[in-house]
Amino acid sequence: MSTAEILETWRAHLADNRRRSPHTVRAYVAAAARLLAAREAEDWAAVAATEAHHLRAHLAARRGEGLGNASTARELSACKAFIVFARAQSGDPEPAAPRLRGPRLKKGLPRPVTPDEAENLASHVEDFAAIDWIGARDRAVLLLLYGSGLRIAEALSLTGRDASMGEVLQVTGKGGKQRVVPVLPITRAAVAEYVRACPWPLSPSDPLFRGAKGGPLSPGMVQRAMAQARRALGLPDTATPHALRHSFATHLLSAGADLRSLQELLGHASLGSTQIYTRVDAAALLENYRKAHPRG
Repeated sequence: MSTAEILETWRAHLADNRRRSPHTVRAYVAAAARLLAAREAEDWAAVAATEAHHLRAHLAARRGEGLGNASTARELSACKAFIVFARAQSGDPEPAAPRLRGPRLKKGLPRPVTPDEAENLASHVEDFAAIDWIGARDRAVLLLLYGSGLRIAEALSLTGRDASMGEVLQVTGKGGKQRVVPVLPITRAAVAEYVRACPWPLSPSDPLFRGAKGGPLSPGMVQRAMAQARRALGLPDTATPHALRHSFATHLLSAGADLRSLQELLGHASLGSTQIYTRVDAAALLENYRKAHPRG
């Protein structure tokens, strides 16, 4: 098998089986191409034989080309996913990634994750889950938190009757207050993929998101998956499941949403709870100003 055939198989897997965005597919295929060149690999077995010390040397070379810590962490994540796929292609019944931690990043002020970081987090929890359907489940949950601004408890309170999602979703928040939130196409596709893969029956009254043994999914499992993903991607400790909801709010505000509409989407009882996002957004604007202005 040629290098081009390996990369095309990897690309098709990401785009067709995993339904990754074009941006993620391009980034993961490019990382795979660099790893193939570094390892001089021409078949799946050679890629599958890549161990932690090989990855460490490859990333050191990339760092020598000027790659920063955050980009190095993303490169490592993409390479690990490629190696897991190669090991599966080589017949490994339980493929696992080489054990290698990403670079430590300086801790800064808490900040919302970017859209790319949110998608990378959701993709990582799916790529590195021990079981495919669990990975699909965790990806769907994280995309609901980021794309619809749900609290983790709200996402986990959804039932089988919510499985066929449309463009909006009615959720029950704190105090039993109901509200309607938008559901992005990428989120609807992720939920549909989870529903298709879930081995447990999803009757209308049962929890939509199930644990490995079929019971209701616990918040702790989502938090642990997110913690593992943020470490692998080099994101700060502030990148928690709840931070995805904050990111939803901050990005909407940056795009011109008014506070009253944002209050409704978040399910805040008072406008005061929503006004915190004006300070977060102002801080982001000030940081951009300082970077861009010649006398900043």
